[in-house]
Amino acid sequence: MLSMTELKEIVSMEGKEGYFVSLYLNVDPLLNKKGDYIVHLKNMVKNAVDRVDKDVHKKVKDDIERIENYALANKRLFKKGLVLLSSKANLFWKEYNFGVPINNELIIDKTPYTKPLLDILDTYQRYVVLLVDKESARIFVVFLGEVVEYGEVHTPDIPGKHKKGGWYALSEKQYERHIDHHISLHLKDVAERLDSFLGGEYVGRLIIGGSDEAVSMVRGMLHKTTLDRIIGTVRVEMFAKPEEVLKRVEPIVYDYEKKKERETIETLIVKTMKNDNAILGLDNVLNALQEQKVMKLVFIKDYKANGYLCTSCDFLTTQKVNPCPYCKGNMETVDCMVDLASEKAARQGALIEVAAEDKRLFDAGGIGAFLRF
Repeated sequence: MLSMTELKEIVSMEGKEGYFVSLYLNVDPLLNKKGDYIVHLKNMVKNAVDRVDKDVHKKVKDDIERIENYALANKRLFKKGLVLLSSKANLFWKEYNFGVPINNELIIDKTPYTKPLLDILDTYQRYVVLLVDKESARIFVVFLGEVVEYGEVHTPDIPGKHKKGGWYALSEKQYERHIDHHISLHLKDVAERLDSFLGGEYVGRLIIGGSDEAVSMVRGMLHKTTLDRIIGTVRVEMFAKPEEVLKRVEPIVYDYEKKKERETIETLIVKTMKNDNAILGLDNVLNALQEQKVMKLVFIKDYKANGYLCTSCDFLTTQKVNPCPYCKGNMETVDCMVDLASEKAARQGALIEVAAEDKRLFDAGGIGAFLRF
């Protein structure tokens, strides 16, 4: 499963011995009922080959062949989005089958093309869903449009309701206290297991489902660090299938992400106005990246810009200069400045946030960053 740690390793790779071929292919069966994605792949290959010279084509011929063979032979594994990154010269191969759709792209370059992967990781965060009642609990992880059930907690020896004067001759009130005690032990066990699970997983958000009473009781037993991760609650039956759980929590996830995105952009703009370790505009961002000061990069999803790249030290600028002012290397024209900036930020360990259309950020230049210092 794709993680930011793995993505940083991919971003840091450079084809010193050759080139990389990066394929992003929409294989959603609803949109490719007759295997149309194969036609799209062949067209993308032709267009990509036409854009490079014959020497480069010769170097990536085996990579393209491997990618085409994989797409033809493994269609039963496909979900909605297929990503293949290949470089025979660098002994590099990555494959990802995502449950979310992606746009078709095929890029041949000296580094892997990772911008869409950055977008995916930012858009589809990892969430834990806890379903709980007075006898059992289930834990799910929602990530990249899919849901996986990780475990179940069941306490079978909780006594049921009993008539007055029954069970061990306890009074009705004593018996009810006895039941409450067992329920509390069960929920305490659930809370401890949830805290332990979250401690071992990179998950920043939690949704709790169940009856109002059970949810309220288990919340009262969680550590503060876990409570701070809760973004909402939902009523879901304990016996619900994973697909039903996903369907019920998706609106909560969407609303939370949109709220968080608005807050991030608002904070970025306010901090920039106060000159408080925040900047807006492509030129300012590029300067901060050169000084390795970017803590978090924020930009509009479809924001595009042209500029110049040093082929020796990766210096980026929108200004036409040659040679490079830092290493005297050759500067070449590029039309993917935002992609290169986001990859450079990832290599430096910065966080990346890709925003949907936002007029405030668009008017402020379409891109900005929070600074480390």
